[in-house]
Amino acid sequence: MGIKRGTSDPSVADYRDTSPASPGRKFEDEDGESVIVSVEVQAIEPLADGAPFGSVGAYEKVIGIARGEVDPAAPGNKGIALIDKAPRNARGLVEYTTDFYVLRPSDPAKGTGRILYEVNNRGRKMLFGNIADGPQGINDPQKLADVGNGFPMRRGWIVVWSGWDPDAPRANKGLGLTAPVATDNGQPITRTVREEWVSGTRGGVLEAFKLSYEATSTDQGKAMLTVRERASDKATPVPATEWSFVDAKSIKLKDKAKPGFLYEFTYEAMNPKVQGLGFAATRDFVSWLKYDPGAVEVTGRRVGHALAIGFSQAGRYLRHHISAGFNRDEQGRTVFDGIHSHIAGVGRLFFDMPFGQPARTNTQHEDHGFPEAWFPFSTATLEDPLTRRKGSVLHGANDPKLIETNTSTEYWQKGASLLTTDPLGMKDVALPDNCRCYMIAGTQHGGRAGATMDAGPNVNPRNPHNPMPAVRALLVALEEWVVSGRAPPPSRVPTLADGTLVEPDKTGFPDIPGAAIVRRTNVVAPNPDWVKPRDADCAYRTLVCRVDPDGNEVAGIRLPDIAVPLAAYTGWNEYKAPYPAGEIADRDGSYFAFPAAKIAQRYGNRADYVAKVQTAVDELMRDRLMLQEDADRYLEKARNEARVNP
Repeated sequence: MGIKRGTSDPSVADYRDTSPASPGRKFEDEDGESVIVSVEVQAIEPLADGAPFGSVGAYEKVIGIARGEVDPAAPGNKGIALIDKAPRNARGLVEYTTDFYVLRPSDPAKGTGRILYEVNNRGRKMLFGNIADGPQGINDPQKLADVGNGFPMRRGWIVVWSGWDPDAPRANKGLGLTAPVATDNGQPITRTVREEWVSGTRGGVLEAFKLSYEATSTDQGKAMLTVRERASDKATPVPATEWSFVDAKSIKLKDKAKPGFLYEFTYEAMNPKVQGLGFAATRDFVSWLKYDPGAVEVTGRRVGHALAIGFSQAGRYLRHHISAGFNRDEQGRTVFDGIHSHIAGVGRLFFDMPFGQPARTNTQHEDHGFPEAWFPFSTATLEDPLTRRKGSVLHGANDPKLIETNTSTEYWQKGASLLTTDPLGMKDVALPDNCRCYMIAGTQHGGRAGATMDAGPNVNPRNPHNPMPAVRALLVALEEWVVSGRAPPPSRVPTLADGTLVEPDKTGFPDIPGAAIVRRTNVVAPNPDWVKPRDADCAYRTLVCRVDPDGNEVAGIRLPDIAVPLAAYTGWNEYKAPYPAGEIADRDGSYFAFPAAKIAQRYGNRADYVAKVQTAVDELMRDRLMLQEDADRYLEKARNEARVNP
């Protein structure tokens, strides 16, 4: 790549090149060979005022925009939905732009030269609020507190984000993709589309309903809004006098939405974007960072390996990225050497489909009729007895080393047992050598440090258990696997063979006065017609983990709070009135504190309790499922545990 000057302050020097560099500097592909045609660095700033992160020292932020173009006829691109209807430039290629945000060591020699790429979740950076035990919702970290314990920087990684979702919010450094609108020979493409909203659960109280696509008309007679309490109920039309269009991209109710009720809107939509370019953009940008000599201007040094991690929607993105073949770039090279997908269950994305809605997430109560989990589920090659298809999540070419971690909730809501069983849940299956699966016992979907125990819209208190010590340890194990070939610990999940994987009504959960106890799972069935969903004629068999007499799961990775418990922790909860009572809470688990008498009976004194925690952390460290720093934190917490007698 050649170097083209920008217009920013030339006094900001960049020691990585023989000539001065600055924010605004632009790198362009002058020979037309690269699918990334230009990279514009808009800002280079110190992270947290230059605070050091262990022996790696200070970090700096590199913020900019990458412009790419893809050949719609190339084998790696021609399967992208609607790419044949995308506008093309003079070279017959389809263009896109993606935001990027990079954290790199100020002294490149002190880092590892390895990328940790986090797939953003609806435009948001989740990394620091998860594996660094930091605050949630910070897209542009400024203070040292914004990055929690600084774990990714202390590891010396080059931390990278880029945009993939054309509709992700870009406020406050949110990451998005600019993708073209598909047309039919220049005319708008239209389709009947269904949307769903629920107020008061995932996103707070909704005052208006935002549409994913522009309506072709704001004539209420050409659209229909319905409401129902549960997905299994018959939908009731909402009279036109009770709702109205705000504009072609949103509607509102005359009165407040009923908490937890399902509002569905069917309308004719127009102007779908070529969403699947998001997969190509990630592939091409990471490949550029990894292989192009000019990328040193962004990374600070040549890159040796690239790891990826994704949480929830972003974990599903990574499963989709692999299965759709996007881990192979257009030159046949591997993009991500290792991938860690966390809390994805067996899902992929309602994305790279005409009029897709990637923000959807299918649970028992909400978004239930939208596509997310479809065969193949596992990385093992299996046959689906319901559809007679055969396959694997793996693509077969340039597959990464893959670690999948899930919490208890994914077994109840996201079909996670199908990762390691046949589709009918009748037998355990062996995974390929490049794949591992782990269940982190006793944890809810969004488990992290500082999680709240308030009940919210649920019957039971929420589960505060933090799975991140296991996630950190396994991410380090993934790095070792990629770099040195040292295999990570064996998969650790409940199995049919040892009797720990059971029907949801046979877990053995104890009766607890006043508690709501869930005894069914979200149904995973062959992919429905998402515009007119109907009850499935047949479904896959999803199973969950058996529990001990306390109510804690007996298999998976049992962190000290589960192995040496003071409470029972689950991956399920139920809604309470005025929400639809009895429905499985979206992604919340439950927490049932032990009575003081039970704690006193189990642990004679605090020294006894600390000794048992010590045994638990020693076993986890021996198995490479916990790092020393987390073992130290658990022991310090145990020494100060007020619920145990001194």
